[in-house]
Amino acid sequence: MEDGFRLQDARIAIIGLGLMGGSLALALKGKCAALYGVDSDHATIELALAKGIVDHAERDLSKLPEQADLLILATPVSGIIGFIQSLPSLLQTPCIVFDLGSTKRDILQAMSALPENFDPIGGHPICGKEKLGLENADASLYREAPFVVSALKRTTPRAKTAIQQIIAAIGANCIEMAAEDHDRILATTSHLPFLLSSALALATPLECIPFAGPGFKSTSRLAGTPSQMTMGILQSNRENILDAILAFRNALDSIESALQGRDYAQLESILNRSRSAYQLLISSSATQLTNH
Repeated sequence: MEDGFRLQDARIAIIGLGLMGGSLALALKGKCAALYGVDSDHATIELALAKGIVDHAERDLSKLPEQADLLILATPVSGIIGFIQSLPSLLQTPCIVFDLGSTKRDILQAMSALPENFDPIGGHPICGKEKLGLENADASLYREAPFVVSALKRTTPRAKTAIQQIIAAIGANCIEMAAEDHDRILATTSHLPFLLSSALALATPLECIPFAGPGFKSTSRLAGTPSQMTMGILQSNRENILDAILAFRNALDSIESALQGRDYAQLESILNRSRSAYQLLISSSATQLTNH
C-alpha cells in the first residue's frame, strides 16, 4: 500500500446495506472515488442501485471488488465475525478492514488472525434507530454522534488516518478507546437499556396499552429492535452485560426494599440521588459532545 490515504481517491466497499451501512453510504456519497455495496437481500440491492446510494452493488461476497482500498463491515456482530473469518479466501489484495460492530473484543480478536495483506481497525458509531433497513437510512444519522475507534497493535497509521478522515467526512466525533473498555461501558449505556426495555414490554399487560403515554413509549422503544441485531451483541459481551444487570438489580432492590418497608424517607432519598445522578450524566454527556 502507498503511505498516504486520501478519502477522495478511495474505493470503498460496504458490506451490509441496512440502516447503518446505507446511512454511511449516503453520508460518503460524492466524498470518495467509488462506493461498492454488498448485501444478501435482493430487494436491498435493487433499492441501493435505484436510488444511486452506491455506484455498484452485489449480493455475492465472492464478487468483492479486488480494487477496493477499504472494506467497511456493517452487518450484525455475528455476521461481521463470520465475514472476517472468510475474508482471506475472498480477497488477496492489500486492503484496510473496518467494522461498525456494537461490541469490539471478539471482533478485534477475529481481525488479529487476518493475513498481512489486511490492515484491520475496529469501530462503533454510537447512533441508530429501532427501525432498520436501507429504507430508513439517513445521511445525517452519524452527525455529531460519538464514533469509537479501537485499533489493534498491528493497525497502521495509514488505517488510523483513513478512519479519521471518514469520521470527519460524516460529521461524527472520533473517540479512541480500547476494546475492553468499550465493551464494559456499552454494556451499561446500550446493551442493558435494550434488555430493560424488553423486560418492560414483557411485563406490561395488553389492557394497559390504551393508557401508555410518552414515558412508557420512550422507555420501551428499544424492545422494537429485531433480535437478529442483538443476539450477537448479547453473546459476545455476556460477562459485561451480566455485571451491568447485577448493578441495576441492586439499585432496583434498594428501591423495592424502601417501598416494601414503607420507608418513604429512604425512598425519597434514593430518588433524589437518582435525579442528581441523571442530571450529572446528561450534563457530562453534553459537555463531552461540545468538547469533541
